[in-house]
Amino acid sequence: MKYIDLPEGRELDIITIGRIAVDFNPSPEEGFGPLKNVVKFERYIGGSTVNTAIGTNRHGLKIGMIAKISDDQLGDFAIELLKNEKNIDTSHVTRAENGEKIGLTFTEMKSESESSILMYRNQAADLALSVEDIDYNYIKKAKAILVSGTALAESPSREAVLKAISFAKRAKTKIIFDVDFRDYNWKNDDEISIYYSIVAQESDIIMGSRKEFDLTERLLIDNKLSDDESAKYWFSEGVELLVIKHGKEGSNAYTKNGESYSIKPFPVKARKGFGGGDGYASAFLYALFNDYDIIDCLEMASAQAAMMVRNNSSSDLPNTEEVKDFIKETKKQYGDMVARGDK
Repeated sequence: MKYIDLPEGRELDIITIGRIAVDFNPSPEEGFGPLKNVVKFERYIGGSTVNTAIGTNRHGLKIGMIAKISDDQLGDFAIELLKNEKNIDTSHVTRAENGEKIGLTFTEMKSESESSILMYRNQAADLALSVEDIDYNYIKKAKAILVSGTALAESPSREAVLKAISFAKRAKTKIIFDVDFRDYNWKNDDEISIYYSIVAQESDIIMGSRKEFDLTERLLIDNKLSDDESAKYWFSEGVELLVIKHGKEGSNAYTKNGESYSIKPFPVKARKGFGGGDGYASAFLYALFNDYDIIDCLEMASAQAAMMVRNNSSSDLPNTEEVKDFIKETKKQYGDMVARGDK
């Protein structure tokens, strides 16, 4: 079923705008424990935006990227890996020119249910993205742009995002806002809410956690909203589709025709407590762009999220058949309604 009227005849399905980083995760042989005790790490490309780009690409979507990386060997590592992915266009991934460095993320895995990240984000290359990096002719090649909230944390990246949104409106390219809150680089909650709300009000699809919606809405309304109330508010602002995530409690989706759907997490033995969101977004957008029913979009998303939290890497993303096989095997073990819930 078609929930979003995507423009036809475009060369690319989605252009992502946002963070490319490098992740260092403890090797599996390290087991669980404090970060300070880890000796051996595994290196991966990281950042929610790039993970979603890789994930949607592995599902068969044609992806473009607008991003800034460091002009050094870690930048080389990132761009070479991306160029090895099929159907990811990196022509608009450029090098920082003033010594900015690619962001680094170190993962702490204390237990199956407790993990955290340590980020190095000062003078980050991805936040050096500027208005000069935004090309109208490139934006109009895509059916949609995907904006990450991390790209709004500092100038000049936030102005680049706003320019891209203006061009998307002009080109009738759909706008997807993955709120994707990270507390690094922001000065205060008001700053976060101002920029999140500006982008949300221009978006066609908003995806985020309940906390992220609360941050987005806090200057716009008097009291915190429920998911149903958020849907009503954002549909009045012109948004077409909302996804609100509640972690281990599952997630809800709302369509502009008044329908709502819920999904629960798939049971899985976790390696880490994060990384599922990028897989979730990848599978959901793939299914949405291929006219799956929303409940099936949610099921694909929840399944891929479960697959990601059991992996050591957040960029080791599965293809469509692997996700479907995971769903089939899990249902065989737990029953057909293992993740599906009713609102």
